[in-house]
Amino acid sequence: MDYRKLLVDIYYQVQPLANEGMVADYIPALAKVSPDYFGMCLSDVDGEVYAVKDADVRFSIQSISKVFALAMCLAVKGEALWKRVGKEPSGTAFNSLVQLEVEHGIPRNPFINAGALVLADVLLTSFENPEEEFLAFVRELCGSDTVGYNDEVALSERETGYLNAAIANMLKYHKNIDCDVERVLRFYFRMCSVEMSCRELSKAFLAFADHGGEFRHAGIELTRSQIKRMNAIMQTCGFYDEAKEGVGRINAVQDGRCVKIYPSALALGKALVGGDLQSGNGASEGGASTGGEEYHMHARREKIRASNDIVTRAV
Repeated sequence: MDYRKLLVDIYYQVQPLANEGMVADYIPALAKVSPDYFGMCLSDVDGEVYAVKDADVRFSIQSISKVFALAMCLAVKGEALWKRVGKEPSGTAFNSLVQLEVEHGIPRNPFINAGALVLADVLLTSFENPEEEFLAFVRELCGSDTVGYNDEVALSERETGYLNAAIANMLKYHKNIDCDVERVLRFYFRMCSVEMSCRELSKAFLAFADHGGEFRHAGIELTRSQIKRMNAIMQTCGFYDEAKEGVGRINAVQDGRCVKIYPSALALGKALVGGDLQSGNGASEGGASTGGEEYHMHARREKIRASNDIVTRAV
């Protein structure tokens, strides 16, 4: 497969859509992002990396962070985690209160907002310094120690997160949250605010695509079986009520941000950073993504003269 040509073709195919859609404004801080960014980065298990356009521009990863949270929770709780959150498609909106009430406070899966709030609660009760340890895990996965939280985005989310607050309170009512509701909400929003580039996301998710190696990062260890379980949940639940559209792919997607993995092969991170072309936000299985600044510290970069040199190949 000529991935260089593939990414170039994708870039030009989407150009007619460049002026469609709008910047996500449901979180006020996101409305400040330029709508002109576009980036993709593909990494494979053999060490090849291909980057397109703004692949090194960082943006808040929002619901893509749920995948990292799930990995940490699964590592510390194992099968017991599924007593508090399900692993089936929701069939409803990612922020549905109705389904949560009908099902007595047990979220249908970890990638809808209710499920992610339960994950945040698990991390708060399982780690002494959850913010620091979550960030350490993400940094080790992507190979960059400068990845961090954007507290302006986190605060903006909290100030307008009325529905998430309602979901958290319903979870508390059904005794599926142990910590203080406000503490859970603020940690959840901080996780969503983590800023990464397509390159960094691509490298981070390569760990979930490479089923041949050990998963051991920043003290978080997962078995091959657990990784495959995560991939399956991403595939069936990542697109929320549009999950059927994602079957056959493994994705994590939110408002123009998307991660895809192809098990045992590759990971792809892509972003229309300022665009809001999705109907919701979430994590779902479907492609492959990986990347990271440190990943190329010792790599030789070769500029490929193709389509105005929009693709960089690292070998």
